[in-house]
Amino acid sequence: MNPVSELDLQPYQQPAEIQRVLFNARTIAIVGLSGNPLRASHFVGFYLQRHGYRIVPVNPRESTVLGARSYASLREVPEPIDIVTVFRAASALPEIAADAVAVGARSLWCQFGVINAEGANLAIAGGLTVIMDRCIKVEHARYAGRMHWLGFNTGRVTSRRSGLQ
Repeated sequence: MNPVSELDLQPYQQPAEIQRVLFNARTIAIVGLSGNPLRASHFVGFYLQRHGYRIVPVNPRESTVLGARSYASLREVPEPIDIVTVFRAASALPEIAADAVAVGARSLWCQFGVINAEGANLAIAGGLTVIMDRCIKVEHARYAGRMHWLGFNTGRVTSRRSGLQ
């Protein structure tokens, strides 16, 4: 495995590839999806579910998350997977990538900080598109028009002041 400082992330962060992956997917398996609503994985899964994606939780510690059955591993998921999103330590990525290839997933999406050259190489050799060190929720919001350049787009215009006055 290459140290993070030696891995060039630019090939894994191309806007056209990110958009293609997001707009051609319907089913997203989230490895490490937590049932705890305070965890980032839960918030991201909830967001993606609200935006029309079918979420498949993959976490051996959960039985159901976001109303869907949770599987102990990717290999147990009985349906086709478009994107495998990873909320696990970078050291777990090679095994997850091998599982993603084995189940015929189309893409491997590694969240912020999940950087592992060995895992990326396994996925690419298996024919998967790899997005690395990007948040799928942030990228969806950016390309689906749900984020304003000043922040999140609320869809309304107001002159109302908030906070202390």
